[in-house]
Amino acid sequence: MPAYTRPITMRAYSLERPELLRDHLARQCQVFELRANGQGTHTWQQACDQDPHPFSPPADPPGCSAKSFFFPERELLFRFDGGAFYSELPAVRPQVLFGLPACDLQAIAYQDRFFVADPYYQARREATLLVGVDCVHSCRHGSCSLFGCGPQAQAGTADLVLVPLQGMATSCLLVTSLAGERALCGLELEIMESDWTHERALAGEQVMCEQMNTDAIIEGIAAINAGWVEQSTWDELGQRCLNCTGCTSVCPTCSCFTAVDIPADGSGIAHVRAWASCLDEGFQREAGGRNPSASAWQRVQRFWFHKLGEAFRARMGGYGCVGCGRCDRQCPDGMGLMGVMHRLEQP
Repeated sequence: MPAYTRPITMRAYSLERPELLRDHLARQCQVFELRANGQGTHTWQQACDQDPHPFSPPADPPGCSAKSFFFPERELLFRFDGGAFYSELPAVRPQVLFGLPACDLQAIAYQDRFFVADPYYQARREATLLVGVDCVHSCRHGSCSLFGCGPQAQAGTADLVLVPLQGMATSCLLVTSLAGERALCGLELEIMESDWTHERALAGEQVMCEQMNTDAIIEGIAAINAGWVEQSTWDELGQRCLNCTGCTSVCPTCSCFTAVDIPADGSGIAHVRAWASCLDEGFQREAGGRNPSASAWQRVQRFWFHKLGEAFRARMGGYGCVGCGRCDRQCPDGMGLMGVMHRLEQP
């Protein structure tokens, strides 16, 4: 078991302001959090000790999930100089991702399992402390409660969890791992005395009520796994897909990649890994020319089987969807989770 997955008996502390924790962590290592960038969205930006920016997590998880911190869009794996191979493991620095919603924490846990034997991913992951935050309202198109991925951070997915308490002067800080406990060394905190579990449960129920319109997803998952979806429906969805790969780019659990060799240093070769999309026409094309997913409907069907298939759920410990709503907010033709599931429930 990787060190970052080892939980401890959870403890709850009273935290006057989240910024106090952020400042404390910033004195130890790099801290990144999502902030408004002045262009209508949020991006990952580094925080510093005594940072004047208030902690203000976005209402909707933005397109830039935490995935690229561990699985970069493009990275060098090794070099060949004509006579020998040279591994290029990443140089890592300790870092903190501050204010991750429960769905993104669950997505990281999913990627942890997928890349469990990947030294490049693991080097970055082991150097990272995760600070989660419970959601008190649903994001647009969110369905995290249906998938068991929110709105509250699940045990084993974060090192520290910020729990907003409505109508109270302080927040609750949960310590859920040994790494989280060590990170608090030197920060004086008092044990949380109030009934934070009740307040947390009420907030969770509020989000679940806001996400009640999930019947289409339940029926769609059942139809996909039972093989009830008509060929004509997959054909229609395939024709609607623009093949822009926007959904796979923003999805925090998508892990498809390709590898290419490019010339480097005269006669040398650099072996590079880069993000890819299973919705690309050539993603499965074989060297001999055969392509098992040459048709758009085949690629769309395959994508949703991977996201919501029971076989993949059993193998990965959860669906490949965490209900973050990114695909619905990203797709220009309504081909995200909600859009596709509503189509599947139609005759």
